[in-house]
Amino acid sequence: MSTSPIYARLADLGVTLPPLAVPAASYVPFVRTGNLVFVSGHIAKRDGKPWVGQLGKTMDTAEGQAAARAIAIDLLGTLHAALGDLSKISRIVKVVSLVNSTADFTEHHLVTNGCSELLAQVLGDAGTHARSAFGVAQIPLGACVEIELVAEVAA
Repeated sequence: MSTSPIYARLADLGVTLPPLAVPAASYVPFVRTGNLVFVSGHIAKRDGKPWVGQLGKTMDTAEGQAAARAIAIDLLGTLHAALGDLSKISRIVKVVSLVNSTADFTEHHLVTNGCSELLAQVLGDAGTHARSAFGVAQIPLGACVEIELVAEVAA
């Protein structure tokens, strides 16, 4: 890995990037077109298995934030695999978060902060981004959170 400040911050945070995950269905983990990398949705995993749960029923906001943070690590792993070096990221442009939640749960934005805050910690200003967070009735494999992103990379 690079000796860039990004990898030093990951080490300081005790974060080890995972290898590129094999897609669970008929899609690719990422697509690069021009200076943009579109990263497919990643579901929350704990101990290598889907992190199953529903916010507002079996999980609270803090646990959802931890799940979203875990997804951010997986997303960074995918970006590393796509680019070979996270220093090539100019900016995380957009994050879209789907939160498996009850109809009365209203803290999707706070759950998604688990991802957003880690991206900013690791990438600095380049990690700040536009974002959407939605509550949904279900996510594949019963996962509690799924997040996708778009990154701009150096030409």
